[in-house]
Amino acid sequence: MAVGPVEYLVVTFPGGRFADAIAPVLADAVASEAARILDLTFARGATGGALERVDLREMDPQGLLSFEPAGSGQAGLPQITDLNVLERLPEGESAALIVWEDLWSVPLTRAVQEAGGRLLAHERVPADGGDDVITLLERLAALRQQGVLTEAEFAAQKTRILAD
Repeated sequence: MAVGPVEYLVVTFPGGRFADAIAPVLADAVASEAARILDLTFARGATGGALERVDLREMDPQGLLSFEPAGSGQAGLPQITDLNVLERLPEGESAALIVWEDLWSVPLTRAVQEAGGRLLAHERVPADGGDDVITLLERLAALRQQGVLTEAEFAAQKTRILAD
């Protein structure tokens, strides 16, 4: 079975603005079969800088987005409570982690494979033309894993990236 690229993004928004501003656009992407949601989780900044998980029904009480979570801890998928980018989520502000499969590319991938070709690279170009924080952190982690950076160098660079 051909599988499209899997991507994720983390967005923040005031309070419960997911249902009126974000859910309709995400629902359109699913309805058009451009994407299939693999995971959708929410968190809210709580008192003292804590991060609390929030249920989909609270964020989308009208059920605009038809999505049944497969359960927490899916192998290989990021977890919202483990994301460093949310360390300083202000109290009352909410965040969503959206993990999706790009379905539009499945027929293309299949055609490439049937023609004897193969996918050599897939990268996301940030909208502003520069690297986004997630990409920079992933590259930094790769350098640490390769032994190019020490733990201290990694920590210093990570702090710099998150402060920008």
